[in-house]
This record gives sequence, C-alpha cells and structure tokens, in this order.
Amino acid sequence: MAFDAVAYKETTRQQWQDAAEAWNAWGVFLDAWLGPATETMLDMAGIGPGSHVLDVAAGAGQQSLTAARRVGASGRVLATDISSDILEYALENATIEGLENVETHVADGEALELPPNSFDAAISRVGLIYFPDQQKALDNILRALKPGGRFAAIVYSTPEKNGFFSKPVSIIRQRAKLPPPAPDQPGPFSLGSQGELVGALQQAGFRNVEEKVLGAPVFLPTAADCLRFERESFGALHQMLSGLNHDAQESVWEEIGEALGEFETAEGFKGPCELVVAAGTK
Repeated sequence: MAFDAVAYKETTRQQWQDAAEAWNAWGVFLDAWLGPATETMLDMAGIGPGSHVLDVAAGAGQQSLTAARRVGASGRVLATDISSDILEYALENATIEGLENVETHVADGEALELPPNSFDAAISRVGLIYFPDQQKALDNILRALKPGGRFAAIVYSTPEKNGFFSKPVSIIRQRAKLPPPAPDQPGPFSLGSQGELVGALQQAGFRNVEEKVLGAPVFLPTAADCLRFERESFGALHQMLSGLNHDAQESVWEEIGEALGEFETAEGFKGPCELVVAAGTK
C-alpha cells in the first residue's frame, strides 16, 4: 500500500491532540532527559539575548521556554505545532513562568507561511523526523530565517542505539504484521544514520553544517515507568497498534514491558538513547 502523506499527517495531528495532556504531564522528566541536548541545540543555533526564535514542532514547549529564558525580554520565541491542544500547554507553561516573550501558532511545518527573513534562529527538537516531506519543512524554515540565521535540530540516531524506543517499535511491527518503513517514510529513526541529518540540511541549502552525537540515556525508577511514559505519550505506537483488538494490544504492551526490563539496573531503569544534533546557516 502506498504511503498516504495527507492521512498520515491527520492521524499524527490527532495523536498529539490525544497525547497533549500526558506529554505535558511528563514535562519534568522530559527536561531532565532532553535538557542537555536542548542546550547543545540552542548553542549550535546561536541563540542568545535578543534573538527572535522559531520553534517548529514545538509540542508542549519545554525547549521553547528554555529558549525564551535565553533570549530575555528583548527577544521572542514563536512555538509552532500541528496540534492546537499541545500548544495550549506551551502557552500555559510560559504564563506560569511569567515568560511574556513566547507566542504560539498552529501550523504544519510543511506550510508555515511565515514572513520571510524574520527570525534569527530556528530549532526543532525531535520533530523533523515526523514530517512526510522533510525537505519542504526545511525549505520553509530556511525561508523564515534572516540571512546568517541558524537552524538546529535534534533527532534520534539509529535503532541500535535507541533500544528504549526501537524495542517497542520492533515488537509492535512484528505482532501487528506491519512492513518495514520505506527509506523515505517519516518515523523516529528516519534521519538517524550517520551523516543523514547533515545531508538533509545541506540539500535544503544550509551552509556551514555541523553535527554532534550525544548520549541521552532514559533514566527512570523502573521499566514499568518507561512503559507508562511510552504508552501515555507516544501516539505513534498507538497508531501502529490500531489494527489489533483490545486484548491483542494489551498482550503487546505486556511483551514490551518485559522487553524493557532488560534495561533495569541496580540503580534503576537506564534505557539506551543516542541523539544527533545538527545545525546550519542560511
């Protein structure tokens, strides 16, 4: 069956509408897990006081708020996402922190329709991988940047380096009898091979492209906590399971929980995760 990008995007939008509350509720954990990589991304994007920043696929906006603290009162951050519900949490979180320099805009990253040459920097934290047309999204980001502006993105590397996520995906794919993803199909590891993210940025026209590979283990008390995190927050896994009945789905989740148990240690759960951060200049 041919990949249907329109249907995929609508399903993805609905996934994040449904998972918005849970994803936001895991915000403290997400900050601890992705915080160091986020700081690296902001550094590589050249974000500092006064910067005007575009955040694409911002989700509940943890990284948007981190950027907003950096840019200060003279800067601003525009958080965009395909899900209106999850952006409500981003704005609510900014309000709670007293950050008045954060705005939100519901938009598909492949159709941003923002004024050209209007941002000093742009970021995307684990979002670019889910765009059906990644080059189109990158074209839009490039257009929105001022000359000399920087874009930086975080993606997962390879399945072998991200067992906390690849094991559940593999189990679901096997149990639901799903074919392997096509090479050009969006997904968690679609830009993870060596040099792939750099190549995508260069193809889009970015200059001075650089990348860093970072270890980002998932630390939680138990494997059961990781299972709960993924079950509550990873809508893509639910989409993959949608062809199975309730009992079959529950059986799959049980198998995933057992598989994640492999990563339990005497100090708690330590799920393998490796991230790639790449950045380029307009």
